[in-house]
Amino acid sequence: MRKEMIISVMSKDRPGIISDITGAIYRLGGDVADLNQTVLRGYLTMILSASFEPEVTKEDLLAAISHIKTSCKFEVSIKELSPSQLEEEAGPPEETYILTVQGPNKSGIVHGISLFCFTHNINIFDLATTLRDGQYTMALQLDLKHCISSLAKLQQELEEYSQQSGLTIMMQHNDIFQVTNEIALH
Repeated sequence: MRKEMIISVMSKDRPGIISDITGAIYRLGGDVADLNQTVLRGYLTMILSASFEPEVTKEDLLAAISHIKTSCKFEVSIKELSPSQLEEEAGPPEETYILTVQGPNKSGIVHGISLFCFTHNINIFDLATTLRDGQYTMALQLDLKHCISSLAKLQQELEEYSQQSGLTIMMQHNDIFQVTNEIALH
């Protein structure tokens, strides 16, 4: 049985980092399953999961990454998953919702939304924010499986929070979000 590792990498951005990291994984016989990467203020952050033959260790992977010739230092963290962690549900649940938040920038927007989710026992699977020209935009992927409110009550409480905070907040099922926000490239 193959072992799975979660690898986190941060570095000053430059072309080729993803190729370098996935190349090190490939040379160890690893198979990348999931990868999420972004660049903020000139720094690349990446988190990925990869599976390896049982004899490959975290130390082998760290050594392979540290031998990459680069002018940028990689900050790397590796977590080997135990068999019980592998049995846990991976990825977003079937009943995923998307929450979008927009409004003028002010301190505490991310805290307020994340606290709202926490107090309703909503797990945030993914979160992205952007600040442009004084406007703050957030998109969150939510798991409502353990939410303490009904969907109707949650929508009502989000509307109240929207009015109190002066933010435009909208929540919709992931399937509806995907259909209404799909961009055709042809």
